[in-house]
Amino acid sequence: MKKGILIFLSLLGGIAVSAQQPVDLVISPVKVIDIKTGKITPNQAIVVRHDMIVAVTTPQRAARYKAAHTVDGGNRYAMPGLWDNHMHFGGGDTLADENKNFLPLYLAHGITTIRDCAADISAEVLKWRDEVNNGTLQGPAIFTSGPKLEGYKSVWLGDIEIGTTAELHQALDSLQRMHVDFVKITDNTIKPALYLEAVKAARQRGMIISGHVPYALTLQQVTDAGLSSVEHLSYVWKAGVKDEAALSRRIANGEIKGRDINRYILTHFDTAAALKAYRHMAAKGTAVTPTLSLGQILAYFDQDNHAQDPYLVYIGKGLQKTYEMRVKRVMKDDSAAIAYRKEIYEKESAILPLLQKAGVKIMAGTDAGYLNSFDYPGIGLHRELALMVRFGLTPLQALQASVINSPAFLHKKDYGALAAGKKADILLLSANPLEDIHNTEKISAVVTKGRLLDRTALDQLLNKVKAANAQ
Repeated sequence: MKKGILIFLSLLGGIAVSAQQPVDLVISPVKVIDIKTGKITPNQAIVVRHDMIVAVTTPQRAARYKAAHTVDGGNRYAMPGLWDNHMHFGGGDTLADENKNFLPLYLAHGITTIRDCAADISAEVLKWRDEVNNGTLQGPAIFTSGPKLEGYKSVWLGDIEIGTTAELHQALDSLQRMHVDFVKITDNTIKPALYLEAVKAARQRGMIISGHVPYALTLQQVTDAGLSSVEHLSYVWKAGVKDEAALSRRIANGEIKGRDINRYILTHFDTAAALKAYRHMAAKGTAVTPTLSLGQILAYFDQDNHAQDPYLVYIGKGLQKTYEMRVKRVMKDDSAAIAYRKEIYEKESAILPLLQKAGVKIMAGTDAGYLNSFDYPGIGLHRELALMVRFGLTPLQALQASVINSPAFLHKKDYGALAAGKKADILLLSANPLEDIHNTEKISAVVTKGRLLDRTALDQLLNKVKAANAQ
């Protein structure tokens, strides 16, 4: 009898010790959305220590933790923080502060991670990345390519220009010394053969490679070389013609150029050929970031020139000036050119379900930031997700593109779900985003680095940026 009492008291003691386990934050009750399956589990408590989730459990079991802060979740919907997997900082050192103001804009819109796909202020971006990681700067986690690789006399600022194998390896050495998170290669002036060599060399070094694709190369050539992701749908749309190799040869020989390339694709696109190319792409593990947003803005610029967008109060005047190049270009189009650019945009975007069907990993990214006209950091990702749904993905698939596929591309296993051992990047929504993708905008709170930012705090972030731009 005494032995039984001792065992009972020992168990009570164990419970008492467990009840004192210290944590930083408990949010309860919430409805937890599993973005992998679409399952919603009601009446849950999320337990956070530092920047990691300790447990997702019932409110009753959460009582074993001693929380520095306990927050009423109000039975809201909880999901992992969003990723914008393609954006750009840039515009030169004089615009560094305006670029830095992107960080609160992202957090205020539930975006807790961003992937910077190269520009011309890499030193600043790398510094911000490290400061966010060590907690001295508030903002989303940043993954960056540093300066991208290009050929000689590229139109882009801040590139590392290469023309030989020796220069290629010097460039990769430089990027590795910077500790970049991936390599970006674009197609303005780089020689196609050197492009393929660059992809293979970066892959041999264990680097992740994203890029634009020279039209003189086929999708199969770049995926076979080891390209990790294609940025923008136009480069995979081309792979849907019946004989992409023949088209690429004609482009390389200068027989087809400029807008005639899109006209050729438009008249020769074949669904069966596209599916075959995209299945090969999926088999090779090459992902795609469609970046539907900027194309939509420019294609339909005649209907909305965005000059009166309320969101412009959050964008610095210097960055707004970088929009002018693209705006001037589309303003030159006559009625026939306007109709044509809309047709191209709609046809390109319509391949999204084919890529999904083929098993290609689709990632959500906006192309927002410097240069890309009225494509806004923050709110832009919600527009991107809505466009993904408009063009054929389900709301769940669109969310997977942001929350699951984006970290998987960078081999980051501690993201993508609300579960023990995952990053405590949490988005609380007042409505179900699986029912309506626009509900991702109904943000009640964001958790980042173990700290909960409620609606008031998020609005303060927005107001701070607005005030800075008004000066």
